[in-house]
Amino acid sequence: QVQLVESGGGLVQPGGSLKLSCAASGGFFSDNAMGWYRQTPGKQREWVAAVTSGGNTNYADSVKGRFTISRDNAKNTVDLQMSSLKPEDTAVYYCNPAVLDHTGTYYYSPYDYWGQGTQVTVSS
Repeated sequence: QVQLVESGGGLVQPGGSLKLSCAASGGFFSDNAMGWYRQTPGKQREWVAAVTSGGNTNYADSVKGRFTISRDNAKNTVDLQMSSLKPEDTAVYYCNPAVLDHTGTYYYSPYDYWGQGTQVTVSS
């Protein structure tokens, strides 16, 4: 049974940093690219960053240069280090497997299951 547990969110001032973690179980982790996604009220969930099983990374333009995704295949965890945070980064953040869209420009999750997410609030 797939389970994803996100943690590490909180309140941070603009320009600050935060590290999110995701613990995965269910036997799918090591073979799949993993991604971080975020959602704000009234908006669709959007892809933020992805890391392949081999460690290659990709980022949405909005976070490129500020966020770093990494994974530990031995521990079945994927982290998101966020720096230079902006108020527009405020959202609930989720992790999930990631599949590259046919255009090659973004990732999406093929699964309906989502964890509870972790709230990130960037505010002074």
